[in-house]
Amino acid sequence: MADVEEAPHSMVPPGTAVEEEQPRIQLNIDWGNVDLDSIVLPPGDDMGIKSDDEEEEEETLETDTGFGNVIIVDNLPVVASEKYEKLEGVIRKIFGQIGVITPNGLLMPRDESGKTKGYAFIEYSTPQEAQTAREQTNGYKLDRSHVFVVNMFDDYDKYMKVPDEWNSPEIKPYTPGENLVAWLTDDRGRDQFVIRFGSETEVYWNNASQGKPDPVYHRTFWTESFVQWSPLGTYLATIHRQGAAVWGGEKSFNRLMRYIHPQVKLIDFSPGEKFMVTYSSHEPSSHRDTQRVTLMVFDVRSGKVLREFKGSADDFATGGTGGIAGVSWPVFQWAGGRDDKYFARIGKNAISVYETDTMGLLDKKSLKVENVVDFCWSPTDPLLSLFVPEGGGGNQPARVSLVSIPSREELRQKNLFSVSDCKMYWQSNGEYLAVKVDRYTKTKKSTYTGFELFRVKERDIPIEVLELENKNDKIIAFAWEPKGHRFAIIHGDSPRPDISFYSMKGRVTKLTTLKGRQANALYWSPLGRFIILAGLKAYNGQLEFYNVDDLETMATAEHFMATDVDWDPTGRFCSTSVTSVHQMENGFNIWSFQGKLLYRLPRDRFFQFLWRPRPPTLLTPEDEAEIAKNLRKYSKKYEADDLARSLEGTERDTENRRKLVDEWKSWVAQWKAAQEEEKEERYILRDGVPSDTEEDYEAEEVEVEEIINIEEEVVAFGFDNQD
Repeated sequence: MADVEEAPHSMVPPGTAVEEEQPRIQLNIDWGNVDLDSIVLPPGDDMGIKSDDEEEEEETLETDTGFGNVIIVDNLPVVASEKYEKLEGVIRKIFGQIGVITPNGLLMPRDESGKTKGYAFIEYSTPQEAQTAREQTNGYKLDRSHVFVVNMFDDYDKYMKVPDEWNSPEIKPYTPGENLVAWLTDDRGRDQFVIRFGSETEVYWNNASQGKPDPVYHRTFWTESFVQWSPLGTYLATIHRQGAAVWGGEKSFNRLMRYIHPQVKLIDFSPGEKFMVTYSSHEPSSHRDTQRVTLMVFDVRSGKVLREFKGSADDFATGGTGGIAGVSWPVFQWAGGRDDKYFARIGKNAISVYETDTMGLLDKKSLKVENVVDFCWSPTDPLLSLFVPEGGGGNQPARVSLVSIPSREELRQKNLFSVSDCKMYWQSNGEYLAVKVDRYTKTKKSTYTGFELFRVKERDIPIEVLELENKNDKIIAFAWEPKGHRFAIIHGDSPRPDISFYSMKGRVTKLTTLKGRQANALYWSPLGRFIILAGLKAYNGQLEFYNVDDLETMATAEHFMATDVDWDPTGRFCSTSVTSVHQMENGFNIWSFQGKLLYRLPRDRFFQFLWRPRPPTLLTPEDEAEIAKNLRKYSKKYEADDLARSLEGTERDTENRRKLVDEWKSWVAQWKAAQEEEKEERYILRDGVPSDTEEDYEAEEVEVEEIINIEEEVVAFGFDNQD
């Protein structure tokens, strides 16, 4: 770099502008001997030098022709000009159901005689609609002789570039992907959970035996709103401005797929994790218009958009249990089981059931149900429960129906009279359906509550009626025992309501009633048998751990200001947390199923605590029964492991304490040695007065007076009696 220096003005070619502030370099070129007219530059404004942006733009233009929202439909009927409009109407009706065809977006070329050429171009408003149209109509049978062949317009350019000669593809070495279920093979059988606080997201192992969580993964600004596990625990989803993303693994949590949906606000997985529904809303351009809503159905593994739904917020505001902007969420409910075969949404006087194979309506039509206001899928079977309120001014009774899908056969119906409100609760195995019915009294001034209990798996689906001893008791909470036959009800109007337990074995019978409990929520263990009676919000986090088999309380505790209670998938542990709805006490506690506090972790601005779900066990009921029968034999190994880890922890703590003692003794020895070295110097500084013995010091007692209390008392001196 010795040749590079600031160039004097005499070395700059004539006519070249010089800026005093800019550095100039010496290139060892004698510009006086250069014939500038003889220099020939490459053609073009860029002089043959392309910028990175231009190269990227050129590459984009080669791969994107700008016709991503156009499809070509082949094998159309060839008709004369007089039938052109009729054929055009048929094509518009078929393809207009899938998306919005742009103005002048349908073109069917004709020959000189006016006959159509057997194909058409259709332009949609978005590429997603065009892609959906291609997938749903390719192979559509118009009649025996005309089966549609549909392709994307952009595909033709791609096919034209296929070389005439075949070259064998390059074989790339196989790179195995990460095992997405490796976390299930933890040798200690631990579960994972994710927490979100401030701008941080952290994943932990629940290391209850050591009384602390073990960190797995940490990331700042991982999501812009919330995180969500998939139902089987395979993926962790995050939300971003451009869309959603899923991550997986045991420790690394690499990004597996992105789902493009700008301004996405909510997501929902199908039970088998095959599909994801995303939701976004957009403010109207005019105050006269309603908010616009977009829902997309993605294939989870490929990230491909399978179906798109658009409309106003009013179109998606019926049914559901809660959402945003007036839209109930989830908009679509998935049929029970892991097949992910059907999903449905409620509309006006109809329930629309869709097949995931085609993403179209089942049998191409909705299930017509006049005045239907609510529905639920069985958790295990393609079976719908519907609620229709009273109609005709009270002349038509309300009813609850069970409808089988895809046959649409009504398996059972129950008419209900004087109904004020109705809620449906399925048991996790789909064996029972409880319908909570609020009915008007004869005076219509008040209501009382009863239950209609459907035995869904039994012949003819018998129904039992349950009414509380005090029919006027307010029902605060209801919950089925998972994988069991019992249910619990919190009822009463006092600040300390009662809790009753019932069994469905044989006939419905009451097991017991707990009087005057500080509880307003019920949380069954995922395996049944144990339940937490929780007093949240106004009850300030009162907790009662109850054994329903023995009908006894195992422990009572308190997590002040607790807002959430969550069981881990195994039913061994549970968490209570205080989220940022409160400004104080943010964080979470981990408890054993017996109500013993294992550890706590405070976190400011705490937003979420989520256990990682587990997929259903691969063991048969017989295998589970055999393990339960010989539990002591299987538990010996884990008890030995726990003891070894406990001893290992004890030895580690003992060794740490020994090191601390040794460090203290070493420091004391060093201090004493330094004191001994400085003894002579201190003696000289004190003019020969020794200062290292306690005898040289005199103790002096000092008395301090302190006023303990002052009282004022009115004393009568007898003046009041004088005349």
